[in-house]
Amino acid sequence: MTFGIPTPGKIIAVHLNYPSRAAQRGRTPAQPSYFFKPASSLAPTGGTIERPAGTELLAFEGEIAIVIGEPARRVSPEDGWRHVAQVTAANDFGLYDLRAADKGSNVRNKGGDGFTPIGPAAIPASVAGEDGWRVRTWVNGELVQLDTSDTLLFPFGRLVADLSQHMTLETGDVILTGTPAGSSVVVPGDVVEVEVDAPLAPGAPSTGRLVTTVTQGDAPFGDFGTKPAVDDAQRIEAWGSEAEHAAAVAAGKASPLDAPTASDEAAAASAAPEPSPAALTDEVRELLSSAAVATVSAALRKRGYHDVFIEGVFANHPGDRIVGTAKTLRFIPFRPDLFKEFGGGFNAQKRAFDTVAPGEVLVVEARGERGTGTVGDVLALRAQVRGAAGIVTDGGVRDFDAVAEFDIPVFSQGPHPSVLGRRHVPWETDVTIACGGAAVQPGDVIVGDGDGVLVIPAAIAAEVAAEAAAQEAEDAWVAEQVAGGASVDGLFPMNAEWRARFEATRSAEAAAAEAAR
Repeated sequence: MTFGIPTPGKIIAVHLNYPSRAAQRGRTPAQPSYFFKPASSLAPTGGTIERPAGTELLAFEGEIAIVIGEPARRVSPEDGWRHVAQVTAANDFGLYDLRAADKGSNVRNKGGDGFTPIGPAAIPASVAGEDGWRVRTWVNGELVQLDTSDTLLFPFGRLVADLSQHMTLETGDVILTGTPAGSSVVVPGDVVEVEVDAPLAPGAPSTGRLVTTVTQGDAPFGDFGTKPAVDDAQRIEAWGSEAEHAAAVAAGKASPLDAPTASDEAAAASAAPEPSPAALTDEVRELLSSAAVATVSAALRKRGYHDVFIEGVFANHPGDRIVGTAKTLRFIPFRPDLFKEFGGGFNAQKRAFDTVAPGEVLVVEARGERGTGTVGDVLALRAQVRGAAGIVTDGGVRDFDAVAEFDIPVFSQGPHPSVLGRRHVPWETDVTIACGGAAVQPGDVIVGDGDGVLVIPAAIAAEVAAEAAAQEAEDAWVAEQVAGGASVDGLFPMNAEWRARFEATRSAEAAAAEAAR
């Protein structure tokens, strides 16, 4: 190891230990379960990891690693932490393509050379209690995992005690204590960084960043062992969600669902479907940006969409407008046991704000409950930094004055100082929600101004935008006539005579514009 401890005799990893990860997996274990990783999988910071030829689902897992000091045999959970000498960072890489080969033992999918980077420095365990540690992971500079050891299902001392019932934990043995939510797939060229620190300890000691670069291997697997194989369920689980997988497909980083495995690249290329065109093209965005919500509402009403208005929300800045595609977040009513399990760590709320994409509007279902905050200054700033087009919540906003200082438009029911644990549990992202009485699906187009916020189904966004823009031009011409002294009788709405004048004016303007080219 790079921090002065000889190669460990044992590297033991925990399958599931963070509530955020358990929620992502859809199961919470009653007791910890483990697997071994070989010492040959260790790697230092600054190294590379090879994604083997014929595979596609290499996933990172940033983790807190604890290093045994005084040997432990049949110790109690209360004494377990005393046997930990050092704490460091680790990355428990795994290859979903080989996950089925060895079931829970993970021999082949997690035992490859370089699959356990560790370091770069170790922190004495004595600088903080077992609840005082934080792990963060970045991919290509973007924070994707953040959680703390005070949320663990099975604290460090309990892991040491449990394992010591079955074997002697010896000096230098390493325990990888589980990964929080946010683990996903990386591709050749990606750079993964993991850091563990004790942020509340004096000096906030840190391991420094454990850096690993992903490369592409070219040596094929032989015919004398299990071949890589993936299916759609594995693709979705590896990427973290169906929405994350779809985004990766759109970015050219992942195979589409129902595609053959990477070991049959030629067949995959012929079978891959064309990606669906984006509902909010630059042209549609420009048209909607110049159209009033009231005008868009009329175009939707003509098509039978009467309940697409998000009721009760207003902007934090007078004159704010938003146009973007919906990314959704859902809260459920508060319940102490559910909040304890799903409210901490890198929960659904944090994941939503940490993964919102440029041009997206984060739409939050808070059931119209304004008696607590659903977004505060830190999360609003995170959305702004990521380039979000706005935030819409049918709940309250915490740190309202601070949020109002940001540029990002936020539409809400108003301020409230309380945090989530008063009324809400952050539950899920990227699902169909109900916000302010309107159904919102991921990818719907959201428009908002001083009149409120509307939801445009993605399939009709282009035609609604075109009609709204045409109506805006007509309304502007009518306003000019009224300003010039014309009566509204017969002009608003236009009768045949006034329409003929309008069409003649438009034709003349078009001809003049053409001549000027």
